[in-house]
Amino acid sequence: MREVWRELAGLVLPVDCAGCGRPRTELCARCGRALARDGRGARRVRPWPAPAGLPRVWAGAPYADEVRAVLLAHKERGALPLTGPLGAVLAGAVRGLRVGGGPLLLVPVPSARRSVAGRGHDPVRRIARAAAGELRRTGTAARVLAVLRQRRAVADQAGLSAPQRRANVAGALEVPGVARRLLVGPPAVLVDDLVTTGATLAEAARALAAAGGRVVGAAVVAASVGAFAADEAPLRALPRGR
Repeated sequence: MREVWRELAGLVLPVDCAGCGRPRTELCARCGRALARDGRGARRVRPWPAPAGLPRVWAGAPYADEVRAVLLAHKERGALPLTGPLGAVLAGAVRGLRVGGGPLLLVPVPSARRSVAGRGHDPVRRIARAAAGELRRTGTAARVLAVLRQRRAVADQAGLSAPQRRANVAGALEVPGVARRLLVGPPAVLVDDLVTTGATLAEAARALAAAGGRVVGAAVVAASVGAFAADEAPLRALPRGR
């Protein structure tokens, strides 16, 4: 019955697959399988050059092909049914950190208020909640703790070089005093949808550590193909058609 209603909804409110454009489905079976495969293939990534203070980072997939299209559809077009699949990929990256069996705090990198207002939702926080649910479902105690705040406005990072990005976000994040006590205890994992130069994650790690948080790593849905390499080999783009 659920599939019948999905088909009827597709006739009234047509949508296309975020990955390949197939009509009347938010995510077709083929693209869903590709996304799931990437979630199981999480690997450690690193920028070059790495910004000072960057924790170890695990990514669920390269930022290419279906993964790029799905992330953009969720982030910019508000395709909220994609939250679950993206959360599963992020959960795979969190597992890659191998931080033990105890409870975890997933701390999302905050979006600018104007971006949240324009999109009507906070995509990173939404994906983080889905990842926490997936982790709990598979036996890892995890909860989202959205304590990071922007203390000043930053420019759009698109088009900036790595040094410019570091300067742009330096000192831009903080944990308000009243929220600092929430960081006591479990280890914190920074989470974001995409990492390019690592500047934002390094700033987020600095802000959490300054507030007394114990940052054990960062996990992202995807890593930029051009800017990142894994510890031992380049992180390559997915072949077309996967």
